[in-house]
Order: sequence, then C-alpha cells, then structure tokens
Amino acid sequence: MDATDERIFAELRQNARISFSELGRRVGLSTNATAARVRKLETEGFIAGYTVISPTQLARPGALEVYIDVRLADGFDDADFLAAVHPLSEVIDAVHLTGGFDFLVRAVVADTASLDQLVKRLKRECGAVLTQTRVALRPARLN
Repeated sequence: MDATDERIFAELRQNARISFSELGRRVGLSTNATAARVRKLETEGFIAGYTVISPTQLARPGALEVYIDVRLADGFDDADFLAAVHPLSEVIDAVHLTGGFDFLVRAVVADTASLDQLVKRLKRECGAVLTQTRVALRPARLN
C-alpha cells in the first residue's frame, strides 16, 4: 500500500459511497485508475466492504488493535458519547452493551503512548468514568 492508497482509504472512511470520479479527483487519479486501485484493495483484503474497513489491515507494524470497555458518567447519555467519539480517528466502532459497561470501543492505535492518549480523551472528552482495555494479540479468521 502506497501513499495514494492511504489517501483513498482516508476518503472511503469518510464516505464509502463516493463515486470513483470524485474519489479520483480528490486523490489525483483518473476515474479508471481509481476504480482499479479500489478493486485491488478489495482483492487484497484491505477493504472488507464499502462500509467496513478491516482494522487489522489498517494496522501498521507495531500498531495495536484494542478493545476498550467504557462506563459513562451519570448524566452522560449514549448519544452524547457517540457524538464525542465519532471524530476520534483511532476509533473503528463503538458497540452499546448490557452489563457493567455501557460501550465497547474498538480502535487501532500506533503504540502504547497513543493508547494512553486515547483513553485519556475518552475520559476527558467523551464522558467515560471507567475504562478497561484489552489488546488483541493476533486475529483468527473463523469463516
């Protein structure tokens, strides 16, 4: 994956329904070249679908895929949390839970220092009062 592919990725993360012509304009390629690159990214498994990007493929050497359980502070509702966590580029998704935690946040971070900063932001900006973090050691394909 080169720098152009990374720019394509960034654009698709923002809008997975963007046309090849508009995407090409944004990354400096023709429509046909853009379509070919997107198909190659799909074939190589970097793009798992048009609305889902495989976080394990996004991870750079040394990067960590993490799962952060989040309990929200009293008075901080689900919509507030989702609105606050949405702009965080490290976050892949957030799943509403039952039980002792309110959300499970899945993210990809560059290193432990980046993980520390993300957890601090979740507490400072997103209403998290308690977190518990797990780090994925390696993916296992079941299907």
